[in-house]
Amino acid sequence: MKYKIACSFFLIALLFSCKNDDQKRLSDNQKSIEKRKVIFSKINKGWVFNDSPINTATEGSMATWNELRLFLAELSQKPKKTIEAFQDKSTAISKKVMALNDNIPPEFNKPQIKSRIATLITKVRLLDLFIHLDNIPEEKVVRLVAEINIELISLERQMDKIVEKSKIPLEEGESELMKMMDTARAIPNVIIDPNLPRVE
Repeated sequence: MKYKIACSFFLIALLFSCKNDDQKRLSDNQKSIEKRKVIFSKINKGWVFNDSPINTATEGSMATWNELRLFLAELSQKPKKTIEAFQDKSTAISKKVMALNDNIPPEFNKPQIKSRIATLITKVRLLDLFIHLDNIPEEKVVRLVAEINIELISLERQMDKIVEKSKIPLEEGESELMKMMDTARAIPNVIIDPNLPRVE
């Protein structure tokens, strides 16, 4: 008899504990859904990219620099409805920004442009990393979107400077002076040891 009473108490306690676990799980799920909604709304408000060219140099280069055009087109398409859509979009943007290093037009294939592209790549990859975390830091994501915009403007302004400098005509003899200053063309300053055997 004592055994039956003990078993019945054990079963009742087990049922109540299972019911409490289900209620706790449901409340945790509800909190998680509400938190994701808040994160989504903050990211949705902050996801604003400067996707249009700010100067004529960028507009002109988009005709020859296909990768830049595709990157700006990818930025212009804002995801909708879910955080997963933002995660997919950040992955796509990350792939497009990596392609910026390919086929840089010769007039822009300079260290100033490459360094700005490298910084832009770093910011976009950080955005992709943060948005794919389990606990998304929405403030960092929004801040990175603003920093990407700043880096994009910096890249476009540098492109404009290069175009403006190329329009300045060279003075007489300046091209020869530039050739003389080019260290790649200079005669190597190697001292030949007279004691070494020579092939004649």
